[in-house]
Amino acid sequence: MAKSKRQPSKAEVQTTKLNKLPVPDSNDTEFSAEAAAEAFENNRSADRSPRSSE
Repeated sequence: MAKSKRQPSKAEVQTTKLNKLPVPDSNDTEFSAEAAAEAFENNRSADRSPRSSE
């Protein structure tokens, strides 16, 4: 069976940016528990607010 020209090779897939392991400390996405609690509380209060009926 012939390979399709549209599909990338194994090497191409392995070298794509999205297929690489993250480098420690390069994109630090951690946040504090306080920031998480605040975001959670803000989300909960938004859920409780009255919505206008259409």
